[in-house]
This record gives sequence, C-alpha cells and structure tokens, in this order.
Amino acid sequence: MTLLSVQDLSLTRAETLFSGLTFTLARGDRLGLVAANGRGKTSLLSLIAGEDEPTSGTITRARGCLIARVPQDPPAEIMDQPLAEAIRSGLDPETAELEFWRADIVMDDLAIPEDLRATPVRALSGGWQRFVLLGRALIAEPDVLLLDEPTNHLDLARIGQVQRLLAGLPQGMAVIAASHDRAFLDAVTSSTLFLRPARSAAFALPYSRARAALDERDAADDRAFEAEMKKARQLRAQAAKLKNIGINSGSDLLVTKTKQLKDRAERIKEGARPAHQERSSGAIRLTNSGTHAKALLAIEETDIEVPGRVLFRVPRLWVERGDRVALLGPNGAGKSRLMGRVAAALAGGEDPAIRPAATLRPGLSDQALAQLDAFRTPWEAVTTGFDHGDARARAMLSRAGLPPDRQTDPMGRLSGGQKARVALLRLRLQQPNFYLLDEPTNHIDIEGQEALELEMLEHGATALFVSHDRAFVRAVASRVWSIEGKRLVEVEDPDPVFDRLMEG
Repeated sequence: MTLLSVQDLSLTRAETLFSGLTFTLARGDRLGLVAANGRGKTSLLSLIAGEDEPTSGTITRARGCLIARVPQDPPAEIMDQPLAEAIRSGLDPETAELEFWRADIVMDDLAIPEDLRATPVRALSGGWQRFVLLGRALIAEPDVLLLDEPTNHLDLARIGQVQRLLAGLPQGMAVIAASHDRAFLDAVTSSTLFLRPARSAAFALPYSRARAALDERDAADDRAFEAEMKKARQLRAQAAKLKNIGINSGSDLLVTKTKQLKDRAERIKEGARPAHQERSSGAIRLTNSGTHAKALLAIEETDIEVPGRVLFRVPRLWVERGDRVALLGPNGAGKSRLMGRVAAALAGGEDPAIRPAATLRPGLSDQALAQLDAFRTPWEAVTTGFDHGDARARAMLSRAGLPPDRQTDPMGRLSGGQKARVALLRLRLQQPNFYLLDEPTNHIDIEGQEALELEMLEHGATALFVSHDRAFVRAVASRVWSIEGKRLVEVEDPDPVFDRLMEG
C-alpha cells in the first residue's frame, strides 16, 4: 500500500534546492535521504510532514496516514518540560490523558533511566535530547517516521540502540532517514534518494551500493555530454568550411546548409546535460607540515583517572610521523580525559608521562569547536594571526562553503556544518604537523567527510582522533587504540570494537 506519493515536486528558496522530484513510499519502506549540507533534506522532510509548502508539485498522503518528524533540535515549547512530559506531548491531549502509560513504554524501549525522566529537556545532553525527540515521535505510532540526522550527538552504543529500535519497528511503518552517517544508512535503509537541484536519483539499494550505482550513472552522463559536445564542435567546424566555400562560390544552397549545420550544433549544445557535480558545503584540506622527528608523541605508562578512581591504564605508546590513530571506547570510559591530558601537554603543560617532540606543532579541534569562541565572524577566524591578504581570505572561505555575503555573519548564525569547516580551515592555516581531533566529522556532509578523508590520506597527516563515525575510522585510521576494561590496547581491526560498543 502506498502511503505517500510525491509528484514533480520543486522547492526554490534563494536558489533551487530540488525540482521535478517524483517518488512513492509504501508501507515498510526504509528510505535513506542524502544531499550536501543546505541542499534541501530538512526542507523536504518539512514538506512531507505538511509543515511547509512547495514551490510547485504535489504530495499525496494516504487517507488517515499519520506522519511524525524527528527534527535535529528540540522545539522551544518542550525545553522546560520534564523528559517524560515532553515525550507525552507527542500525543494529542485527549489521548495523552487516557493513555498516559504509553510514555512509560516508549521510555522503557529507549532505555531511559528512571532518574532522568523528571529532568527538564534543557538540562539533558544532546544525546538524551535526541532520544526525547525520537520518543515524542514514536509514542504516536505513526505510519511514516521522518528522521533528520538521527545519529547526531550519539555515541556508538546509542547509535546501535537506534539501529535495533528501527529494526524492531512495526513491519508496516515506513521510515525516511536523512543522514550523513554512511554506516548507519547502510544498516537501516534499503533504498536511497540522492537529492539534487535537477534529476534527483533514486535506487532500490542501501547507501554504499546506491552510491556506486550513482557514480556509474554520473560517469555515463559525463561520457554522453562529452560526446554531444564533440558532435557540436564537429558540426560547427563543418559549417565554417561550408560557409567559406559558399561565399567563394556564391552558392545559396551552401549558405543555407551552413545555417542548418550551425542551428543543429546549437540545439545539441543546448540539449546536452553535463554530469552532476555535487556542491558540498565546501572543500576541506589538511596538510602535514614537515618535521624531522620520527616519533612526534611518546606516552609512558600512566593511569587515566578521575578523583578517587582509575579509569584505565595506558601502556607505553608512541605516535610516529604519518600515523593516524583512532581512539575508541564506550562513553564515559575516559577518552576525553586522555585527549585532555594530551592537549594540555601539547600546549606546554608539564606531564611526565606525555612527551611531545620538540618539532611538534599541534592543531587542536574539539567537539564543541571551542577554537572559534574567540572570533565574532568567520572572517575574523581566518584573518586573525595570519597575513595572507583579503582576496585570499575571501577565496578560502568561499571554498569552505561560505560565500562573500556570509563571511562577516556572526558565528551564531552559521550552521553546524559551516562552523566545522571554518574550524578546520583555521586549523590548516596554523600549519600543524600533528592533529588532535575530537569528532572531526560532526555536522559535515558526506561529500565533506570524503574530502577530509582524502586530504588526510594524500597528505599523510599525523593525527590522534576520537570518532563515532565508523566509515571515517575505517577509511582514515592506520592504527586503532581501544579502551577495553581497565586497559588501553592496540587492535588490528576496528570492526570487532564497533560491534562490542554498539551492543552497549
């Protein structure tokens, strides 16, 4: 049974986000929605939920079809509500009064601890706020569940929990998940829609296989475009030759034939479509500035601890030039403690167990992008402390996804993806030879993630990083450190670690 039919849908804001979009959603479908930051994913979900109107086209919903959307951020009206009440607000008032117990079932399904259920939403972590939004949607038992970046702010244990929750939904419930988490999309979707300004592409395949099919289609489009352009060039060349012959011979027939060839060449040129070039939110580049030291960071045997308790023991370890070390472990195991000690030592603090090389130049980025707090605008962030000229600064910010009219906007107006790109741009301008990165792919779209991976690999960047992005770790890490029990150990393969972490 078809729950949703989208026909020739278009949406234009400052520019066209998508046009001519047509697809259907049936009971039980699991659709992944993929696009660069700012290219219309959230807008499409809002249209489907009936919260906005398209520029043109239609969305037809089955009679009685109930749609629930899980937004990226909690709405203002629930921020001061206790967690349980916020989830209960997903029901209409009459149902909530009669069937208040449904909130308890949903909170149990989400494994929300009893001691959190009276906590105001405002006081919860980003991860728990995400679960409140999910519970608020699920309590209504919708026919269609719309998820907008559902893994944002979640560690691997909670991502695993969400994956299991989606797998256990009623068989007929359809799901559309907009996400930049490639491993999550592969795990929970069976079809993929790549949203584009024109000629959006849909495949009855999960993300990775759909992406391969899309790349093949784009390559074929590119070959066809080049063939059409070559044909048009040949016709114009023939027209030029005939024109000269016609002028010299005075033949009206040749002049007419020349015009026909030129007109045909123009029609071919106008009808040819270049292959789609994804306009991600900006290029990301990291370099690895030169150093003669082989071991950039040495760690002696030490304990990572909180007052009164040892979290885990670190054996003697080192990071050599070109190593890209992923630090994995469950939430609360002490990853941030270790990263904090390394950061303090890189900043010149005394730590007898952590010794940076004399030639090490650090580049640090934390989850909260605190390195941007000192700057009012993106322009300040890339010009303060650097002497590269206004023209180059404008060009760099444009390549990072910020056009000139946004470069002096207050930082607070930027999206998470834009802030992440500005932070990574400033990091690169500092020309470090060692990167300490905490969740570097947060808020960055898939094109941006792939660009960052390519840069780190091609330039041989040296890094110690924490990430819950399984695809990123698999692509980038040359070494993996895992917190297991009370010890930090080096492992060959991150996948068994991921499996354990996602089991919770």
